[in-house]
Amino acid sequence: MLVAAIGITAAFVFGCADFLGGLAAQRSHAVLVTGVSALTGLVLLLASWPLTGGALSWQAMAWGAASGVSGALALALLYACLAVGPMSILSPLTAIVSAVVPMTVGLARGEGLSPLGYLGLGLALVAVVMVGFVPERGAVRPSGRALAMAVGSGAMIGLFLVLIEQAPHDSGMIPLLFNRGVNALLMVATLVWLRLGRRSNRPLATNGLWIAAVAGVVDAFANALLLLGVRLGDLSVMGVLTALYPAGTIVLAAGVLKERIAPVQWVGLAIALAATALLSFS
Repeated sequence: MLVAAIGITAAFVFGCADFLGGLAAQRSHAVLVTGVSALTGLVLLLASWPLTGGALSWQAMAWGAASGVSGALALALLYACLAVGPMSILSPLTAIVSAVVPMTVGLARGEGLSPLGYLGLGLALVAVVMVGFVPERGAVRPSGRALAMAVGSGAMIGLFLVLIEQAPHDSGMIPLLFNRGVNALLMVATLVWLRLGRRSNRPLATNGLWIAAVAGVVDAFANALLLLGVRLGDLSVMGVLTALYPAGTIVLAAGVLKERIAPVQWVGLAIALAATALLSFS
């Protein structure tokens, strides 16, 4: 029950961070938003290091750095696709893909699924089709580019979870420190490369950077909960529980942005959430 509580809480916090990140990316460049988010998350983790402690080792640093690469790609793709929208469709799609990756790794390790787990996997595939199918005029329809970015983001999120879970259990928050450090460095390097490759010297929009900073703090807290969860429970279970994060994004997108969703998409979203819930008991 403790692992389930941690996983569900982490999922809701992740959803809030994703909404804020997507909102910031609507006002500024997605790479810049991701970099600012990583830096603020790093500052928070550094400030908490004296309290959390942890044994410093090459394994902790290496796995944290590797997860930082996948995490950087995941967040950049996620914020970019959420900026295009609709958030309420793309976020659940990303979640389903992110749940399948650690589940596949768990199955490869010999972990078995219960009948409910296999039912959940089948429902997840149905949900992917339903959330992307919009038969009504005026309903929100995601573009093919946005769908591709959502799938790529989900795959990188799942890989991040697999990599960070490999870090030694006595390393505390150290893997996340290196995760955030590498994440920030990659985003800064990418941003410099993008600017050098442009002929225009027009400055980047910075209107949403304060939102990105808040997103970074929220995301760092969510990652700390995720790391705690994978150390207390199974990778496959935490992977699926945290995939419930679209609930937070959907609530905020509907309440703040007033996004309209077609009935068939509402059904698809419900099936997606039901699928991840079933998979959590596999």
